[in-house]
This record gives sequence, structure tokens and C-alpha cells, in this order.
Amino acid sequence: MGIIKVENIRIFANHGCLTEETKIGSDYRVDLQVEADLQASAKSDKLSDTVDYVFLNKVIKEEMDIPSHLLETVCRRILDRIFNEDKLVKKATVWVSKLNPPIGGDVQKVTIKMTDKRKK
Repeated sequence: MGIIKVENIRIFANHGCLTEETKIGSDYRVDLQVEADLQASAKSDKLSDTVDYVFLNKVIKEEMDIPSHLLETVCRRILDRIFNEDKLVKKATVWVSKLNPPIGGDVQKVTIKMTDKRKK
């Protein structure tokens, strides 16, 4: 097994339970780690034998673009798409952070972390 990380993806999106959050939008940070067998690609040197991190970034951007009340929902959608669209991924963890959340105080970020494994 090997690990591929796509880190500190900065995105502006419109998630939140408050009407103002969905209208005004906020800055987010997304991090992703996937586990896959990388031995074939290490030998072949072919992109088709590995998990394409351009694909991973695209999934994150597209799913972050769909407004949701909860970051948990966004995490679930990202994981579902990755498992549905890339059969090499065996396990994935996604972190979605809302930067400077409007929760009454000086808070840098709120983060939801979700991990899942491929179903047999």
C-alpha cells in the first residue's frame, strides 16, 4: 500500500446552516489522503496505474461547489465519489475546514474529518 496526499486545497464555497453563510460564502481548506496499491505504477511509470491527484482535486472542487448545511455532508459526498470513480483507492480520509467560522469568538477554523474504506 501507498499513500497519496492532496493538501491545503483552498476553496471559496457557500456551506452553512445560517442564511448569511450560504449567501455570502466562506473560505475553506480541504485536505485528502488516499491509500492504494502503488506498486504497479512505481514499476510501470504510467499514470493509468495510479490514483491521479488531478482527479482527486477535481472531485473536491466539484463537491465543494454544491451548497450544504453541514460539512459532514460534503465529506461524505467527496468520499463516495472517490470510491465510485476510482477503483484503486482502498481507504480515504478527508478533512474539510471552515476558516474563520461565524461562531462568536476568535476561532481560526472548524474541521470535520471523515475516513472510510472500500466495501468488499
